[in-house]
Amino acid sequence: MRRSLAAFALCALIAPTSLPAQTPTPASASLQAAVDGPWRPADETARDRYRHPAQTLAFFGIKPSDTVVEITPGSGWYSAILAPYLKDAGHYVAAVVDPAAVAEGSRAYQQKSRDSLQARFDAAPAQFSGARIVGYAPATPVFGPAGSADVVLTFRNVHNWRMSDNAEAMFKAFFAVLKPGGTLGVVEHRAKDDVADDDKSGYVGQQQVIALATGAGFKLAGQSEVNANPRDTKDYPGGVWTLPPTNRHAQAEDAKFQAIGESDRMTLKFVKP
Repeated sequence: MRRSLAAFALCALIAPTSLPAQTPTPASASLQAAVDGPWRPADETARDRYRHPAQTLAFFGIKPSDTVVEITPGSGWYSAILAPYLKDAGHYVAAVVDPAAVAEGSRAYQQKSRDSLQARFDAAPAQFSGARIVGYAPATPVFGPAGSADVVLTFRNVHNWRMSDNAEAMFKAFFAVLKPGGTLGVVEHRAKDDVADDDKSGYVGQQQVIALATGAGFKLAGQSEVNANPRDTKDYPGGVWTLPPTNRHAQAEDAKFQAIGESDRMTLKFVKP
């Protein structure tokens, strides 16, 4: 059952609620090579200026020998960086929703999403031959054997889990799959403050994300402003999807929203004790 905002506030009082923002960590040569890989399509590299993949992954401290589980990677934007980076010495696992575990009306969408990601992996074995896809049930998620992963990553997903009332289950499953000392890296659209349980703006309060993670047993280990965007006013009737890359706005306002760019995002690193 979803916790109330009061319960989240209590967790925030017990656990560290913030740390000084850390200076961006330089990417290693091998990580930068993966980000600069010629296999990445132009429409994806065009978003590097908003997503800062080299600095973000360096902040999370991912090593080439790690086992990394990325939660719901979508079309594989980060997969195209992580899978080649981990291919020789580590393991990349894409955790996607199991179509059989959702309502019948959602199965076709989830199956199409999984098939599209698998097709991308199959089409480029030089980069993706080591990549693996695992399915999970949103209500009772399991991402692999307990204590089997070094890193779990999630990019802009927490708002969806809150809207579907399974955010707590997801964070508990992250904790379970990670080794002691393992890292949880979270990037999420950042609200101005806490948002209501039924908020549908796509933004989440930073303290709410910290409370979810610490409530599952994690310790806050660092926060970075590498994905911050002070131009994002976060007050659009259509929520975060008003901004690029979704661009749900009137064509007459396109220049305005392109000037803002993608959303302001928190970048948080947690550690399993």
